[in-house]
Amino acid sequence: MELRDGIRTTGAIRGFTDQVVDDQVVHDILDDARFAPSGGNRQPWRVVVVKDPTLRHQLGESMKPVWDEYVAISATGKTPFTVVDASAYQLASVTPGNVPNDLLDNIGNIPVVLAVAADLGSIAMMDKDLDRATITGGASIYPFCWSIVLAARSRGLGGVITTFASRVEPTTGPLLGLPQNWALAATIFLGHPIKQTTNLKRHAVDKFTTIDAFNGSPFTI
Repeated sequence: MELRDGIRTTGAIRGFTDQVVDDQVVHDILDDARFAPSGGNRQPWRVVVVKDPTLRHQLGESMKPVWDEYVAISATGKTPFTVVDASAYQLASVTPGNVPNDLLDNIGNIPVVLAVAADLGSIAMMDKDLDRATITGGASIYPFCWSIVLAARSRGLGGVITTFASRVEPTTGPLLGLPQNWALAATIFLGHPIKQTTNLKRHAVDKFTTIDAFNGSPFTI
């Protein structure tokens, strides 16, 4: 697959067949993804390949309340877990299991589950002293996560990067044996897709690109 085609056709895949993904394929995916860029080339990632059925179940059960919360916040018309509107979290109640989640409900059957941890001691948070949530540290970890999904796509697989487990890191971190100063950056699910989504809908360049200022003229050709 040409790189450009991969970039333009790799969407989030959440439905997988029960076809097994061989360990050699997983290794090869990670062997490609490790060339992702990171600040200072510190490569601040550690990947846990989650195989144990009990551990998978525990992770899935830990994430289900986050999904329930996500659904409840979305029902109010607000963006879930945004740092801008704190009122989004002020819910009177959350109904457990109100909406099924195929990933979490069937986590034991997903061919590949990867937990990606980030070494906080090796990531430069250039905006850590600003009066807002820090975001720049992700530049050293999420290109690696995306490279995993892109490398999987090149092998006919599909995948999705999720962060639900990070919201309950006090529970999921110990389950995975994360040491101090390591953070759970993502949980990535991979497998043979039931349907490979290729017709992705994304905004045109001139909808998100301007000249010289945030509110400048649209960058058009």
